[in-house]
Amino acid sequence: MAAKKPRSRATSETTLRHVWLAGLGLVAVSRRELLASPARLQARAAGLQGRVEELAQAARARVLGQVEPSVVRFSAEVEARLAPVLDKLGLGPKTRRPARKARKATKPQARRAARKPARRTARKGG
Repeated sequence: MAAKKPRSRATSETTLRHVWLAGLGLVAVSRRELLASPARLQARAAGLQGRVEELAQAARARVLGQVEPSVVRFSAEVEARLAPVLDKLGLGPKTRRPARKARKATKPQARRAARKPARRTARKGG
């Protein structure tokens, strides 16, 4: 039979050195977590932002899908009811006017003369 090693009493007890090493390990792990936390928070915030944008787009699509047909229907109904009244008042649908013709370019002096009429000064009789 193999001889058993006697366990020393010193290895099973917690010593000041063990406490010091545990504290040192705690400081090292805390520092590592502290330095990594901003990157984790940024990734989490980006993920949440993407999720919020997806939810907002889905909600917008849902609202537009439900509301837009009602608005179009209401608008058509209002226009149909007001059309006879507007026709009686002479405010029917407006027709498009033809586009204006381009003017011929004039000389700068002719333009100034057209803008400023010649001044006449009255003579004082003496």
